[in-house]
Amino acid sequence: MEPSSALGSDLDPNILAELPEVEKLLKISGLGVSAWATKSRISTLLKDGTNQDYYLKTTAGDLGRAAINGEFESMKAIQKVVPGFIAPAIAQGSMKNEPDCHFYLGRYLPIIDELVEPSSFCEQIARLHRNSVSPNNKFGFHTVTFNGDLPQKIDYSDSWESFFADGFRHMLDINTERAGPSEELEALLPTFFEKVIPRLLRPLEGRIKPSLVHELGNWRPERNKFSKAYFNAYHTYIPKASPEEDYEDRIILYSLRFNLHAASLFPTILGFRESIIQDMTYLVEKYPEGLSPDFEA
Repeated sequence: MEPSSALGSDLDPNILAELPEVEKLLKISGLGVSAWATKSRISTLLKDGTNQDYYLKTTAGDLGRAAINGEFESMKAIQKVVPGFIAPAIAQGSMKNEPDCHFYLGRYLPIIDELVEPSSFCEQIARLHRNSVSPNNKFGFHTVTFNGDLPQKIDYSDSWESFFADGFRHMLDINTERAGPSEELEALLPTFFEKVIPRLLRPLEGRIKPSLVHELGNWRPERNKFSKAYFNAYHTYIPKASPEEDYEDRIILYSLRFNLHAASLFPTILGFRESIIQDMTYLVEKYPEGLSPDFEA
């Protein structure tokens, strides 16, 4: 999966075909290049005389095409449940002039360097969680989604515990492939999968429903700058799942998955894997016996 170099001063005909309302292309401004995609702001004059900017992401190869498709389908799903919450997705496709280059097209919204106000943001997140409905009442998604160049395991499952564990194993395999093995991490995994995950997630079975962007684990890492105010605001709309006494440890468990993503995206930054080992050690030491013998689902 690589960034596309196909974007010059003109837009590919297949991109322009998705913008029938555009009279004139005014400017293409670069928004940065990652290891897997190129992002641009497309400034245009519409046929009605108004100006409109669009967001364009381009990438190359089969993996890039899959990532573009995953983003487009995800954005459409969010847009359908909470209109106005995100910049609307417009189209995806492959370029006419370079068929191995692929694009995602959406409305452009400027990014500001400040955090959103907790209450209004969390109300919309809660609406997304509350109102989204799985088409088959299973955990999963109908197409592969990506975090950067990481394909996520999204196969449908009846069980949240199984879905989470399978996705975690998948990301562990990618992390080992990219960063090499870790004896310290490997030693924790049997208890983590056999005791910790069942202890924290099996009590939720039958009490929670599949929803888009299911949990809040990516809010916990300090680098993402979500303070307790965001968790508190969210829970004014949606209460903590029962058993509530496990809540903080469930958030730690969920955050492990996102730190594992970071450790796989940036394998040379050792702190990500170190934080995984630290949090996993805490959970393994706290729940060495797993579920109590008298637990009933």
